[in-house]
Amino acid sequence: MLTQLDIQNIALIDRLNLEIGQGLNVLTGETGAGKSILIDSINAVLGERVSRDLIRTGKDKAIIEAVFQYENAGIDRILEETGIDRDEGNIILSREISLSGKNTCRINGRLVNVSMLKQIGELLLDIHGQHDNQSLLKTETHIDLLDAFGGKAIEKVKTEYLELYAQYKNIKSKLHSLAGDKGEMARRMDMLNFQIDEIKNARLKKGEDESLTAKRQVLANSEKIMNSIVSAYELLNEGSDTGGKSVLYNSNKALQELASVLKYDPELNSISEKLESVIYQLEDICEELRSRREADEYNPDELMSIDERLDIITRLKRKYGSTLEDVMDFLDRSRREYEELLQSESLAEELNKQLASLSQKLYESAEKLNTEREKAAVVLEKNITAELENLEMKNSSFKVELSFNKDEKYFSKNGLNSAEFLISSNAGEPLKPLSRIASGGEMSRIMLAIKTILANVDAIPTLIFDEIDTGISGKAAQKVGERLSYISRTHQVLCVTHLSQLACMADNHLYIEKNSDGENTYTTVRKLDHKGRVQEIARIIGGSDITALALKHSEELIEAAGLFKKKS
Repeated sequence: MLTQLDIQNIALIDRLNLEIGQGLNVLTGETGAGKSILIDSINAVLGERVSRDLIRTGKDKAIIEAVFQYENAGIDRILEETGIDRDEGNIILSREISLSGKNTCRINGRLVNVSMLKQIGELLLDIHGQHDNQSLLKTETHIDLLDAFGGKAIEKVKTEYLELYAQYKNIKSKLHSLAGDKGEMARRMDMLNFQIDEIKNARLKKGEDESLTAKRQVLANSEKIMNSIVSAYELLNEGSDTGGKSVLYNSNKALQELASVLKYDPELNSISEKLESVIYQLEDICEELRSRREADEYNPDELMSIDERLDIITRLKRKYGSTLEDVMDFLDRSRREYEELLQSESLAEELNKQLASLSQKLYESAEKLNTEREKAAVVLEKNITAELENLEMKNSSFKVELSFNKDEKYFSKNGLNSAEFLISSNAGEPLKPLSRIASGGEMSRIMLAIKTILANVDAIPTLIFDEIDTGISGKAAQKVGERLSYISRTHQVLCVTHLSQLACMADNHLYIEKNSDGENTYTTVRKLDHKGRVQEIARIIGGSDITALALKHSEELIEAAGLFKKKS
């Protein structure tokens, strides 16, 4: 619901901060005080087209901000998809209009375009009257409202239908993917076959490129490696070219020297044992170096073979993946796709059989759904026509035009049905779509009748009725007031009125007045207490000259409205 409305520099409004409560909020005031300005401001913040003429004279820009509380999964989904922060069931819409023509729109502080503002606004509020932001005027919503009105009977059949429809769409999607151009499919299979053979014939092994690269490095540096092995062996076991003694010789000589004095210093025994262990290790190392020296022989053919193999692997990685594992994964995927294409004809045949069987079941389910909708439509027509009569539109008739398309290619989430609400407001006039009702006041009463019947299933939380009292009085006005009160139990309702029969039903009464300081004129809004309500309703009854009788009548109207609310 709309909880707060902030307006700056709109027409006669300099600055206005308005808190709006639950239930029925009635707005009254003298003609020209600015009631329509509030509706224009709300329209603007909901993304409707506005004129720069709305900006207060002498100001460069106008700002409107509206705060709503909501419980709507559709809004949450839109906010999530667009990356707008959510605030636990609160949403702030704002719009800045400048003389330059620039519009700045925000949702929860995030910049958005006007269409996004309108998309969200349509889920939060409906305005009925001379300004149109009416979900009921959108034909595509009618079938959902009919289904909601039909309750569990339609819900059960529709759930069964939607389960079948999901399967139907899945099979259609698979068939679509198989139904490509035959020539293109053949070319794709040839390409896959070539790629599979190229990778398969390479006989790749996991980690092969790394081991070959390491081996190539050894072969490419084999001469340098051999020279180092020979030098190391000579230093350890043969001594230098100048006749020097080897490390192994000197180590043995050192061991002999220590052995000759062990009897004099037993503590040298530990050092001697360690040296002896080192000598054994040196002998092993020398043996290994000797074996490598005699066995290693540079083989240019082997290096060439490794280079050729690495070239093959590099080419495959360049074409099919950055690593050998990627190339092998590509091979697996290509094999699967080739097999699927190979089997596509038989798969398509099987899917078409499934689709034929499912289409029959889906058609039968759509027929059941149509039957339940036809039943609900009859009741809805009867109830709304009766409600129009209660609102003193006695010659009006309402009809749900429900069509059923027998062509299976038109299966949709709504079955094979489409629905549109039609109205005739006068005897002898043909039924016509709601959007073609000319009179603002007549349209408002029609919408009120429909909203009354659909009160428990309509998801729009806030409703505004403007000009709903046009052309009515007496009993009809009383009925309109009662219906507004009824709807306000499940919706927040704002109603601009000039009638006492409507004003007395208010849960919150807002008085709009125009004041002047001699230089400028201002519109202000204040919430009336009980005494203020009595005074305002008396003014509505008797004009500016408020009599004791008018005050008494006002008290009686408010008291009677209270009793009505308690009883109902």
